Amino acid sequence: MMIARSYYILFLGALLFLSSCSTKKKVLTANSRSSGSVLTDASSARGKTFAGSRLDNYASLLNVSTKKLNPQLYSFIDDWMGIPHRMGGQTKAGVDCSGFVNLLYIAVYNGNLPRTSRDMENMVKRKKPEKLEEGDLVFFSFGRRGVDHVGVYLHNNKFVHVSTRKGVIISDLSDSWYARTFVDAGSPKI
Repeated sequence: MMIARSYYILFLGALLFLSSCSTKKKVLTANSRSSGSVLTDASSARGKTFAGSRLDNYASLLNVSTKKLNPQLYSFIDDWMGIPHRMGGQTKAGVDCSGFVNLLYIAVYNGNLPRTSRDMENMVKRKKPEKLEEGDLVFFSFGRRGVDHVGVYLHNNKFVHVSTRKGVIISDLSDSWYARTFVDAGSPKI
């Protein structure tokens, strides 16, 4: 019984290792197709169906042309979409908001950010929400201790972040919960 369990654990570990490692970097293009859909809780996306390529689906959700999207950014997001929240996590087994943002910045922008959302906020060049650009950081306060959540701005008030209930997801700054808890935004000085 114990030997069978050990083999099972070894098999699962090998399977996870092989499925997560590759020599080619996956980048979305307008012709890339994949099953599934973009995960979003944005009210503006209710009733929207996504049937095109993955990059086309992101463009549709964000209401922009695919030409305005950074394919490397959306490939990264697509690869992490739905990964569950785990406080202090920085792996696909679970990730927290600042861990996700840091990994995204390393992979997409070759920049290293501080580990906490509060420290990230201290190193941004502040911007008004209407001036935000793809890749800027958005900060929230869900409690009384200042900034405690961070996401990455995409387009048209949409941002990607790690929800404690839904994992990596795209949400809308205009939706009441995020509008009420939004506190700051800006471009990281990297």
